[in-house]
Amino acid sequence: MTDAAFQSYLDQWLASDPQQRVALGFLDPALRNGHVALAAFEREIVGAAYGISEAQVAAVKLNWWAEELSGARASGGRHPLTRMLFNQPQADVLPLELWIAPVLAAMGQLEEGTAADFPAQVAATSILHGALARLETAWWFGVGADPGWATVVATHAHLLGSLAMVDEHSEVERLALPMARMARFGLTRAGLRTDNPARRDAVKAQSGDIAAALRQAAPPSAPLSLFRAMTLRQARRRAELAARAVDPLAVLKQPQAVGGPSTALFAWRAARNFRRTR
Repeated sequence: MTDAAFQSYLDQWLASDPQQRVALGFLDPALRNGHVALAAFEREIVGAAYGISEAQVAAVKLNWWAEELSGARASGGRHPLTRMLFNQPQADVLPLELWIAPVLAAMGQLEEGTAADFPAQVAATSILHGALARLETAWWFGVGADPGWATVVATHAHLLGSLAMVDEHSEVERLALPMARMARFGLTRAGLRTDNPARRDAVKAQSGDIAAALRQAAPPSAPLSLFRAMTLRQARRRAELAARAVDPLAVLKQPQAVGGPSTALFAWRAARNFRRTR
């Protein structure tokens, strides 16, 4: 591994989630690279699960990751992210199944179709994102930490991100809007591609359900990593704005910003909570 190779994955992760630049400043420098490597690894798995149009190609990539993770403890890993992860003390205590579970979950959903309704969509999405949340929570807080709230946040934040691309992904097998929502507003795949009252109402309703899930109180025993806390703050705000907007999709498509003083204050508080919870 070279510094440049690891830096390229860090840059890609930050480009996809610019607000995390603020969070990095509040992390212990000794822990920073390991936490970033895990976040970038999660992005790689999610990208393979949803970002590759050919299921067979995605399966090949995910199979490679399964083999890489299975042997990384002994070999140290071949991939820049694996090398960084398995050079951290957490890697010695996390069981192998925590590493492999997200890869297996990603494989299992490669050919899934559109969910019947919103609860079914949440349940299906939480299989992969719950596995990622369990790994992340154990990495940040220890194997016994409760990943329940992280699963809720990861699942609904992903659904919100998918909703932002509902017009661009109208031809994929798994739509961002469940079938019941499409039927309720009389939407077809063709109707997803252009702005119209039915699409606006459907996106507002979906955003409202996501916002409601993210507004619930976090269980006191369920911690969030600093990065996941930043995701919660932004996703909840965007979902609430979209649910009230005249053009909700335009709100969801607005570029993410690094953030100002309020973001920095939130990151500082979230980092303080992390240090207290450990």
